[in-house]
Amino acid sequence: MKLERIDHICIAVKDRIAAEARFKEIFGLDPDLRYIDDKEKIDVARYYIGEVGVELVAPTDEEGEVAKFLRSRGEGFFLLSLKVPDTVQALEELKGKPVSLVDQTPRLWGDHRFAFIHPRSLFGVLLEIID
Repeated sequence: MKLERIDHICIAVKDRIAAEARFKEIFGLDPDLRYIDDKEKIDVARYYIGEVGVELVAPTDEEGEVAKFLRSRGEGFFLLSLKVPDTVQALEELKGKPVSLVDQTPRLWGDHRFAFIHPRSLFGVLLEIID
């Protein structure tokens, strides 16, 4: 499988606005992008550091995955996203490997396709592939 680069890293936070203020205080940065993804139940502030996105991700619903993560682990590193040329092809390759997939088919975000590998397959880290 061809991995092109780290696409983004997500940090789970309880409060996106407070987390943004902390990032501003420490690094002097304003987000390059803010968005709410209703389907994924998240409120996001994205910063670009070089080519890599760093996202502060807060839950918008107590039943979302970020909310569940926060309840079990607290704030912190949530997800590593790797850029691949083709998510469908990457998923097909992964189906033949000893990994547990969260998604058998890609999800959509804009014109990007993405899928998740379960944390139990990779040292407790939720890994995303995205094209």
